[in-house]
Amino acid sequence: MANTAHIPTSNSALIAMIADEDTVVGFLLAGVGNVDLRRKTNYLIVDSKTTVKQIEDAFKEFTTRTDIAIVLISQYVANMIRFLVDSYNKPIPAILEIPSKNYPYDPAHDSILSRVKHLFNAESVASTRH
Repeated sequence: MANTAHIPTSNSALIAMIADEDTVVGFLLAGVGNVDLRRKTNYLIVDSKTTVKQIEDAFKEFTTRTDIAIVLISQYVANMIRFLVDSYNKPIPAILEIPSKNYPYDPAHDSILSRVKHLFNAESVASTRH
């Protein structure tokens, strides 16, 4: 059990969001939003003025915060920083790519789905060798 990930057990485990305004507002209305004492939020609204550097910085911040358990990121935003999303390999916080209103979900670009496919392909090859 030494290598298991620690999930915060207090009420501080948050969901972070990096997405377009409609998606973020929908989740904020559902109660996902948080602003701490330093005025830091757990979301980034991406629009035409948002730079790739701002998205990268938000992703790095959210994936290193200990109070975040899940990072939801619109797939089209994840494609802008694909190298970061694909290289992220920690279980907590989990990174989940979601569709947005204007960009359909493409399973071929989902990093989690590709890892699962790779895992099942490796298991099927190992099982046929027995």
